[in-house]
Amino acid sequence: METALLGSFLSAMATVLGAVPILFVRRLSERWKDILVAFTAGIMVSASTFGLMPQAIEESGITALTLGLITGVLLLDLIENNIPHIDVENKPGFANMDSKALLVMIALFIHNIPEGLSTGFSYASEEASLGPMVAIAIGAQNMPEGLILAVFMMNSKSTRWKALGVATLTGLMEMVSAVIGYFTASSLQHAVGYGLAFAAGAMLFIVYKELIPESHGHGYERPSTYSFIFGLLAMVYITQFFG
Repeated sequence: METALLGSFLSAMATVLGAVPILFVRRLSERWKDILVAFTAGIMVSASTFGLMPQAIEESGITALTLGLITGVLLLDLIENNIPHIDVENKPGFANMDSKALLVMIALFIHNIPEGLSTGFSYASEEASLGPMVAIAIGAQNMPEGLILAVFMMNSKSTRWKALGVATLTGLMEMVSAVIGYFTASSLQHAVGYGLAFAAGAMLFIVYKELIPESHGHGYERPSTYSFIFGLLAMVYITQFFG
């Protein structure tokens, strides 16, 4: 339990770590933004395909994998269709969106719940290396999200410290949902495989719906592609280390 709490805390606080540069810089170049997002996408694809999905089959079988993965995709699709979400891409007019700041913060709280559940489900698995793997993958995804959130808050005329505080709150929401996911899976062991497959579906949806398109929309497709491959390989090495 202590390990799960620590892992979920570090994963959630990666959002804060991603927002820290806003204390020193106000703008991230599109090139480096795309490279960072693509690297994150590679990490998440690797964690899903080499970690979560095989373990889901081992825990509960191919049917659980299918149902859990589709559920994860459908839930994220529902959230994306009905909840406003900050794209990594800078949208015109963001600098004058003060009145919508609260709505966007609520959206990010909700958006982080499936990610926290994914971490909690993974730590409840009998495979000890799976929890740290997924925590690292989710944490890597949280860092650019934290940075983009902080930049948005700054563009909405918030103070730097307020932007950092909002990033912290969104991270804490993810940690709470991770604890819920852990206890749910621990009390219902037969559901662990479904939970792992759910996590894989949620992560793959994020990658293909958001991260890859956002990393290929500003003319830096080639470096982003290499960054994706390096991210995938990085998680493979992490898998070998923890395995």
